[in-house]
Amino acid sequence: MSKHLQPIYRWGERCSRIGVLTTLAFLLILKLFISEINLSLQLVIALVALLIGIPHGAIDHLISIPAHPRARFFAFILIYIIIAVAAGWFIASWNVLGFQCVVVMSALHFGYGDASFRNEENDAHSRERNSFLIESAYALPAGFIPVVLPLTDHRTLSALTRIHPALENWAGTWVGALRFTTLASAVIGLIALLFTKKIALCIDLILLTALALIAPPLIAFATYFGLWHALRHTARLVPKLAKADGLARAGNWMVALRAAITPGLYAVIGTLAIAALLMIRSPGEFSSSLLWSTLVLIWALTVPHMMATARFDWLTLHK
Repeated sequence: MSKHLQPIYRWGERCSRIGVLTTLAFLLILKLFISEINLSLQLVIALVALLIGIPHGAIDHLISIPAHPRARFFAFILIYIIIAVAAGWFIASWNVLGFQCVVVMSALHFGYGDASFRNEENDAHSRERNSFLIESAYALPAGFIPVVLPLTDHRTLSALTRIHPALENWAGTWVGALRFTTLASAVIGLIALLFTKKIALCIDLILLTALALIAPPLIAFATYFGLWHALRHTARLVPKLAKADGLARAGNWMVALRAAITPGLYAVIGTLAIAALLMIRSPGEFSSSLLWSTLVLIWALTVPHMMATARFDWLTLHK
């Protein structure tokens, strides 16, 4: 990688941290005036953060294969759809097992994606890359903290029941053990990173843990997804998109970022349109059966996205 990417990765690091710190500060200020943040306000905050995060996962076809030959391009799209349909059928047929698989895949996707971001940032600054052991010491807690802690919170478990009755016991009797193991991995990872003087990674782990423990579960995950994971993933897209990379090489790094975001904006419009249609069609049912169907659709589409991203993470982590 070249030095022209340094401001891109610096933007990803700073903005993601500012996003988490701003959310925490906002929540702490709110607590001075109200004892508990109602669900409506949580949904508004979460919706904004989630919408910010949607575009980063909507351009797999632009970075996974070249547009030509067209036959290869259409074959990729077909395989992508088949995987999504199969994943949706699996989740809909085996609710709890499907949900558990999505949780594990998401945590690994988030954690190792963040570790890959850090190695690509090191490349841009001509610094030594982190070893796979250090990457894992960071990636495992960094991925599981924003997923497991919010999903095992008692407030989330009761909300999951409204979405689908089977999801209330998705973790069975292992709720306490999962929370303890996740927090223990954070402590072990923090010690290992401090010992190896990886201060930037230590700061990240502390921020992610604080967000998961302080913020309401819905806001915690949405903030992580939209203001942390998506921003860092967007920075990683710049060198993979010819137009964006060319703009960065020319010194227009902010325009380069826009070039990496713009192709995915259609996904935001599509998501809002589908949600609006569902709510207009059956407003009374949207909070239950239709919400579950919508989540199954989103998770199904996420599976091939995570598989496509895993290829780039693997290449980055094993250069």
